Amino acid sequence: MQNYDVVVVGGGPAGGHCARLLTQQGYRVLLVERYKDFERNSFSSAGVPLEAIEKYNLPESVIGTYWNELVIVTSKKKGVWTADSPQGGVLDFAKLRQFLADETLRQGGTVWMGCRYVNHSVEGDTVTTTIKNNLTGTTETVQSRLLVDATGAARAITRRKGIEKPALMSASGVEYLIKVDNSTYRRHSQALAFLLGYKWMPKGYSWVFPMQENYLKVGAAYLDKKHKISAAEQKRPLKYYIELLISEYLDPKTFDIVDIHGEAVRYSLGLQDIYWEDGVIAIGDTVSTINFLGGEGIRHAMHSAEIAQGHIVRFLAGETKTLEAYRTEMHDVFLKKWQISERLALKKYSEDPDDLVDKIVSYLRPMPLEEVIDVLFFYKFEKVTKGLGRYLFFKAVSNLKKLPHRLKQISGLSRLRNFSAKASTD
Repeated sequence: MQNYDVVVVGGGPAGGHCARLLTQQGYRVLLVERYKDFERNSFSSAGVPLEAIEKYNLPESVIGTYWNELVIVTSKKKGVWTADSPQGGVLDFAKLRQFLADETLRQGGTVWMGCRYVNHSVEGDTVTTTIKNNLTGTTETVQSRLLVDATGAARAITRRKGIEKPALMSASGVEYLIKVDNSTYRRHSQALAFLLGYKWMPKGYSWVFPMQENYLKVGAAYLDKKHKISAAEQKRPLKYYIELLISEYLDPKTFDIVDIHGEAVRYSLGLQDIYWEDGVIAIGDTVSTINFLGGEGIRHAMHSAEIAQGHIVRFLAGETKTLEAYRTEMHDVFLKKWQISERLALKKYSEDPDDLVDKIVSYLRPMPLEEVIDVLFFYKFEKVTKGLGRYLFFKAVSNLKKLPHRLKQISGLSRLRNFSAKASTD
């Protein structure tokens, strides 16, 4: 039987980064990934701000392209914000995970591809885990000090049979990878585009993210919750909205569908997931690190891995016998911001009328791109109020400019009324 300090189940951004960090510090780590290669589930759009690329020391090889423009389209409005320099990148999700696995191997760790968690038991300080090789059908048992659940929405370890399960909200999404003609790619090669409103995706949103030359990721996702306004209920399949986006928004001369993939997000309102139980610590989307408003999760999953590895190191060093402090730190980092996002998401995707979504673009329009990024990526929602103030100011200025013309109209109307009155008396 093979022995490790830590077994990490799930080779996504959280699991891969956790394994990478622990092997850097000399720990014996086994990283287990259910697919035989990372191209098999390349389902994330992976748009991130520059800060994330720099913070996690990601190489150019994992970046599909950089973006310096943000576009938000609603049923009746459109906002475009542009900067002179790149503001972020679109990661190649498969290459990102391959890089993290390769880093784990390079630093002395072990990676098993095409394998999945079956069960585990804990006796004293030892966790015994059974793993099945999906390619050969054989099983193997390994031992470790800790087991890491990085299985994302599946929560394969912390939500197994017999464990009390917190309620989860869910959202469903489908994404196409398409190859387009040169002119279409040029029009969209530097912009992250989000399409909101009943027309584009009731109870959710759709998107366009550029990748490497001539490739775009286009997708749509919606909240699995009934909308209070019947007109906002989704009446067509996701395929319809993605094809609407392609034909009407992208309007390519030619395009080919290279890949279609889908994924469900399962999220615990109030972050009530199981963070730690005897011998097991959960990270990434397993503890709802995906932001429920915008659906962004990669850099937050990696952040959770960094937080977790600090507690894991202290546990392995014998400085603590439990990992209860991990949950506390995760809530300190995420809970307040996530609760605001939860309220906004539930309101936007299950209550708001379409014209209110249009107004949001009007409020954001006067703001520079950097401030819009602060709102969308760093959840500084108070800046929307600033945008509203600017919107009202510019609207007032516009109305003042129109005032002389309006006064002339009123004066002309008054003269017309006097003339009509005089004509009637004559």
